[in-house]
Amino acid sequence: MSETEKQAPKRIIHFMAQRKIAAFFSMLLILGSLASLTMNGLKFGLDFTGGTLVEVGYSRPEPLDNIRTTIEQAGYEGAVVVHFGSETDILVRLAQDSSDELGAELVEALKQDFSGEIELRRIEFVGAQVGEELQEQGGLAMLMALGMVMLYIAFRFQFKFSVGAVSALAHDVIITLGIFSILQIDFDLTVLAALLAVIGYSLNDTIVVSDRIRENFRKIRKGSAESVIDTSLTETLARTLVTSLTTLLVLTALFVFGGELIRGFSIALLVGVLVGTYSSIYVAANILLMMNISKEDLIIPVKEGSEFDDRP
Repeated sequence: MSETEKQAPKRIIHFMAQRKIAAFFSMLLILGSLASLTMNGLKFGLDFTGGTLVEVGYSRPEPLDNIRTTIEQAGYEGAVVVHFGSETDILVRLAQDSSDELGAELVEALKQDFSGEIELRRIEFVGAQVGEELQEQGGLAMLMALGMVMLYIAFRFQFKFSVGAVSALAHDVIITLGIFSILQIDFDLTVLAALLAVIGYSLNDTIVVSDRIRENFRKIRKGSAESVIDTSLTETLARTLVTSLTTLLVLTALFVFGGELIRGFSIALLVGVLVGTYSSIYVAANILLMMNISKEDLIIPVKEGSEFDDRP
């Protein structure tokens, strides 16, 4: 018995037997996400649309729900109210343009339902022109990340692997954006940062799986491409699940205890890790089979006249 056979898992999970169902499921998710993005769009935060940030300090803690109600009653619709540090530090995000009177007017409105002292600490304006620039740069950053990933994997593995990896990354990003569009969760720079982190996480998972697939194609002399991929996915499954579960535990704690300021960030990562784990198994490998990956694609070239044969 060869060393490869000894190390191979006793029970192979036939992932690729369900690849058509997985492909149909992925297409439904992508089409649903694209439809929502087309009809509803994203609910951009102040980082992209422009508006005003007002930081106030309370003399004692006050429930955020009470502050939101007071602000809405004063005529400031769509305001976002979150803790900024301690329970007495409040950050208010308003869609209105800032003015010299806006901060003072907001503090006066808040004092009507609060018996203590309220201090205006900071007021900042994010212009619409800045918001448009951030949208453009954010989109270019994501496209550049996908392009560099495709180039790297094409050199590191093989062109077919790069197509599968980038397809998996695009799959993860589109579905995550679709969730934000459907639920109309604020999309700001922290969410954009989370999307870029999702690309990195999903890429790491895909590279681990791709490396094992390439290794097994060179070692396992008999068997179809589907059986080699099933073997590779089974061998890396434990690592994939342990990594994903530990990451999800941290992200769940971040979602529950992190507060409103990073709620969108944690949601994006939760969705991205879940979808990324699925795509590293079913999307990237499925693309390889669709492109008819074979042992011939991964044969190590031997230089003419070489005294050594590097073939396994």
